Amino acid sequence: MLNRVGLRRLAVIGSPIGHSLSPAIHRAALRQLGLDWSYQAIEQTPATLPTFIDGLSSDWRGLSVTMPCKAAILAYGRPDQASAALGVGNTLIFNGQPQSKEDSRVYNTDVLGFAKLLRQSGLSNDQSVVVWGAGATARSAIWALKELGWRRITVRARRWSAVEQLIDLVEPWGIELRAEPPGQPSIAAGIISTVPAAAAAGWLGDVDHVEWICDVIYDPWPTPLGSFAQRIGVPAASGLDLLASQAQEQVRLMTGHEVSVDDLFGAAVAALAHRQGLSAN
Repeated sequence: MLNRVGLRRLAVIGSPIGHSLSPAIHRAALRQLGLDWSYQAIEQTPATLPTFIDGLSSDWRGLSVTMPCKAAILAYGRPDQASAALGVGNTLIFNGQPQSKEDSRVYNTDVLGFAKLLRQSGLSNDQSVVVWGAGATARSAIWALKELGWRRITVRARRWSAVEQLIDLVEPWGIELRAEPPGQPSIAAGIISTVPAAAAAGWLGDVDHVEWICDVIYDPWPTPLGSFAQRIGVPAASGLDLLASQAQEQVRLMTGHEVSVDDLFGAAVAALAHRQGLSAN
């Protein structure tokens, strides 16, 4: 039986937002917990956020945040350590009136999602890991590596200016970041790819050795990198694994309760299959 006591409202915001799997994932979590709360997908941009937040009532509990609002959301709550350091958050929790920045908190659960996948990978922090990409998602991956004890990390990106910015960002973290130019052999125990599938496909010829792969893309799967992992027989985590893992922490922050990450992953797989089926018809 669903519990209607303390009905709360939740949503995922961003633009475009119609493709988001978050409603399916979070609604599955709410059903698992027996909470008759609502979870919507709402189109928002940084320009529309002030009016949107100002109009929220006290029955709103929290927001999942996706691009292009991940940086702008920091203005609406007190950021946790990761969000403050990275300059991006993906979760806003209201602890009273949504308009009160002092009562609201911003979190980056992408970091916790990456950390969960890294723990499951079997890699140790004395093994080499290369991060493909230098954007917001790459920063979250590097912070997760730092939290798990990695101190030397390699990064590969298409633009050198982005690498330079990333090196400047992580230097205060005590991380030695090494840049790996495309075209150079890539020898690493783990690869975390945050770049488009076409870019990753172009770099596969540089991979000399790898034991574990994470590709944040999930549609379509397998990506070229995922197919490569299958061919060489190494485990690969997809963007759905990351999405479910970070959503598990979002659910805990929003509801105060734990849910099974396997159920969240299953909900994401089902929603994606439904979407692909509709596209095929």
